[in-house]
Amino acid sequence: MDTGTHVVMGFALGGLATLDPVVAGSQATTISVMVATLVGSQAPDIDTVLKLKNNAVYIRNHRGITHSIPAVLLWPLLIVAVIYPFFPEASLLHLWLWTFLAVFLHVFVDIFNAYGTQALRPFSSKWVALGFINTFDPIIFTLHVIGLFLWVFGADPGYTFLAIYIILVSYYVLRYLAQRKVKRKITEMIPDATSVILSPTMRYNHWRVAVMTNESFYVGRAHNYQIEIYDEYERIPIPITPALTAAQKDKNLSAFLSFSPVYRWEVQEMEDQIQVRFIDLRYRSNGHYPFVAVVHLDQDYQIITSYTGWIFSEEKLRKKLDILTN
Repeated sequence: MDTGTHVVMGFALGGLATLDPVVAGSQATTISVMVATLVGSQAPDIDTVLKLKNNAVYIRNHRGITHSIPAVLLWPLLIVAVIYPFFPEASLLHLWLWTFLAVFLHVFVDIFNAYGTQALRPFSSKWVALGFINTFDPIIFTLHVIGLFLWVFGADPGYTFLAIYIILVSYYVLRYLAQRKVKRKITEMIPDATSVILSPTMRYNHWRVAVMTNESFYVGRAHNYQIEIYDEYERIPIPITPALTAAQKDKNLSAFLSFSPVYRWEVQEMEDQIQVRFIDLRYRSNGHYPFVAVVHLDQDYQIITSYTGWIFSEEKLRKKLDILTN
C-alpha cells in the first residue's frame, strides 16, 4: 500500500488496541502501543530510501528483505527495544504483540497489490503479488479516515475500527471475486492464454490487462467485466545477439528483468549508438507504456548509459539519459 494508507492503518491499530484490557487498563501501555503501531506500520518501508541511490537498487530491493519473514520477526523486537525504556510501566508482552501485528499487517496488505512483496524470503525469492487491491485504494483509505474522524468526535476507537476491519475483510473478498470473474472472461476470450496479469486501478471496476500466450502478448482493459484489447504483440524470445547480450549485463536492465514478468523488447540503430529498450506491458496508460528499461551502447557494444523507471515522454527519457551520461 502507499505511505498514507500505512499511516492511517497505524493509527487505526492503535485505536483497535484499546479493546485489549491490558492496554486499556494502563496509560503507559496505551501510549507506548499507540506509538509502536504507528512506527511498526511504517518500518518495513524504510527501504524506500534506496530510491535516493538509484532506481535499479530500489527496484531490486524495495519490499524485499525488509518485508521478509525474518524482518517481520525482527522489526517488532527493534521497535519495542527503542520504545519500552521510555515506558517501563507498560506491559512488555502486549506492547510486542501489537507492534508485531502492525508490522505483520503492513507486509500482509502489500501482498494484495500488483507490485507485491518477497514475503516468503528466505525460503523463496519469488514475488508474491495477488494483484486485486490497488497500491492506493480510495475505499480503504477513506474508511480509515472516517474511523479517525469518528474517534476524534468521541466514538469508541476500538469498536469503530473493529467494525471497519470487518467491512474491509468483506471488501477484500469482493475484490478477489471480481478479479476471478475478470480472469474468467479473459480466458473465454483468449482460450490459449498461459498467463493473465491484472493490475487494479483506483476505479473499482477498472483493471489493466496483460495476457500471455505461447505466441503473443495482449494488452487491454477491463471495465464492468467487459474486456477490450488495445494492443497485440508477437511474443519473441530474447535472441542471443551482441547488443542484447551486452545490454543484459547492465544493472538497470537487470533490475527491470528481475521485476517485470511481461515485457517486449526493441533494438534501434541510432547515428553512433545502439538503443536497447525493454517495455513492461502491465501499465499501459493513454496509449503509452511508461515503465521501461533503456540501454545505450556504442558500436563496440560497450554501455554508454542506461535508465529504468517511469517515463511518460520521449523528451523526458532523453533528458534522463543525457544527465546520466554527463
